[in-house]
Amino acid sequence: MIQLSLAEIAEVVGGTLHGPDAVVTGSVEFDTREIGAGSLFVALPGVRVDGHDFAAAAIAAGAVGVLAARPVDGPVVVVPPVDDAHTRSVALTGDTDGSGAAVLAALAKLARHVTDRLVEQGLVVVGVTGSSGKTSTKDLIAHLLEQMGPTVAPPGSFNNELGHPWTALRATADTRYLVLELSARGPGHIAALCHTVPPSIGVVLNVGTAHLSEFGSQAAVAQTKGELVEELPAENGVAILNLDDPLVAAMASRTKARVEYFGTHSEAQVRADDIVLDDQARPSFTLVTAEGRHPVTLGLHGAHHVGNALAAAAVALNLGASAEEVAGWLSTAGRRSARRMEVTTRPDGVTVLNDSFNANPESMSAALKTLATMARAGNPRRRAWAVLGVMGELGDNTVSAHDEIGRLAVRLDISRLVVVGEQARPMHQGANLEGSWGEESVLVPDVEAAIALLREELRGDDVVLVKASKAAALWRVADALLEAGTK
Repeated sequence: MIQLSLAEIAEVVGGTLHGPDAVVTGSVEFDTREIGAGSLFVALPGVRVDGHDFAAAAIAAGAVGVLAARPVDGPVVVVPPVDDAHTRSVALTGDTDGSGAAVLAALAKLARHVTDRLVEQGLVVVGVTGSSGKTSTKDLIAHLLEQMGPTVAPPGSFNNELGHPWTALRATADTRYLVLELSARGPGHIAALCHTVPPSIGVVLNVGTAHLSEFGSQAAVAQTKGELVEELPAENGVAILNLDDPLVAAMASRTKARVEYFGTHSEAQVRADDIVLDDQARPSFTLVTAEGRHPVTLGLHGAHHVGNALAAAAVALNLGASAEEVAGWLSTAGRRSARRMEVTTRPDGVTVLNDSFNANPESMSAALKTLATMARAGNPRRRAWAVLGVMGELGDNTVSAHDEIGRLAVRLDISRLVVVGEQARPMHQGANLEGSWGEESVLVPDVEAAIALLREELRGDDVVLVKASKAAALWRVADALLEAGTK
């Protein structure tokens, strides 16, 4: 963060400084384990602990002050309360009295103040949203822009009311590019994040069926994702839209910014031709732009990464990179965020595809197709195992979506389907109805049962996909398989 005094921060957030003034020269943190000299500690409530109770520990660790909802031991900027409507809009776990919403509102004001000043000095803010692929695309954009100048991007999927301003406050006077991932649980959420840190380049990847229980319909998802392009400035703003997704392409009418398309469609300004997958489902393609045709070979697994790479390429091209440079940089990109198509081969030849961070119907389908590609390559004895759990927040589509994934596993000729948990039962039923399967599909009650089955039946050269929504914590299966492979 740029250096600010506690008194300046109090003025920015509309709070009151209690205690002596000091200058924040370090980072802004909500975890005392990350506090260093000159930090500002953000006191947030949680389910088990309240950050206000750790203010003294933060000061002892080097923080020069605290951003809080009430006075604490040490120098503190006490933020004003927020109205009930705003409090209800912030679903911060453990925020029973609105103090968390008040602190987050103040953090957003601070992030806006800091980034406004940095934008005046040349900082470019890029925002990415979509139903799936946000994190992988954000990582690809960051990889490309790092070749062009100092870049800040969030770790993993830190993309909500806390992660958004926290990431923005990592930017300093030296930062040239700030890449932000924008998520939403309902209408207005993306617009609110854009108000916190306004982007000048906005990328919309796709409109899927994730979070239908919260949005109600795919049309409502599209309306919310399009809030990003609505917030882009008319002057120097660029909306980068997926021409292969009609709901995304239609967002062009909702923005005052210049529109540029990516995809495989012939009219896309940034296009992929000649897509080929290798035996590890890693795509190669020809990047086609106004500058000509350039080969790209991705180190990421799955054909779905082609679209992500095109979106990232469009960002870099708009910021001055040449098509030749972008093609070369894409070919050096690797996976950054954990549990997203994380491919590891054990000494005995078993390959584990850990894609367990989260899941929705679109990402589940893409992962199964990747699994099928890897299993078919080279070794006729290789079996494909799909260890799948519940996909959350699908509302009325829950049963049909799980049923369709089970049927897709059959159509892709997946060797064995292990469905984990009663909530995912329709996946098992769909597989049996599609293919009259017997032992090819099995429903197990929990992670432990899945691990026991796999340890008993896996053989060398098998390839195993592990995927479910975050709440299922199916990464425990992947972790156990990899641990077993080291013994």
